[in-house]
Amino acid sequence: MNKEKKQELVSALRDAFTDMEALAVCDYKGLSVKHLEQLRHLARAQGIKVQVIKNTLASLALKEAQLPSLELKQTNLFVWGADQIALSKVVMGFAKEHKEHFHVKLGLYEKQAVDSTHIEAVSKLPSREELIGMLLSVWSAPARYFVTGLDNLRKSKEEA
Repeated sequence: MNKEKKQELVSALRDAFTDMEALAVCDYKGLSVKHLEQLRHLARAQGIKVQVIKNTLASLALKEAQLPSLELKQTNLFVWGADQIALSKVVMGFAKEHKEHFHVKLGLYEKQAVDSTHIEAVSKLPSREELIGMLLSVWSAPARYFVTGLDNLRKSKEEA
């Protein structure tokens, strides 16, 4: 890769990293191409990007995006997106399926460096859709109880 292409890649990554809410850095050593494509497919469905990037280029892009520097060593797979919970669920779910060849190392959440335990904790939170469902259930409960009470009142009057 020549210098101009590297500069283009760094600027594209800088723009992508500026707009993201979460980034996970994973070790994928020994993972087959088939499994890597499976991860990309899962991530794409959630609007998450997956890319293998050279550590020096990723460090430059992070620095240009004014994000904290990460200790990048060996082979790394970068996974980033706008939804922290969805990203965590995808990465940690994939890590559980491929324990031998895929490990979450560290990440950036809300522009702060985090470790794999933080990413795992976020993966256990309910998703946005689940939270909306819970909220709607709580909001509709008073109306549901009111209708149930009216129905019980009607039944008691019919019996009397």
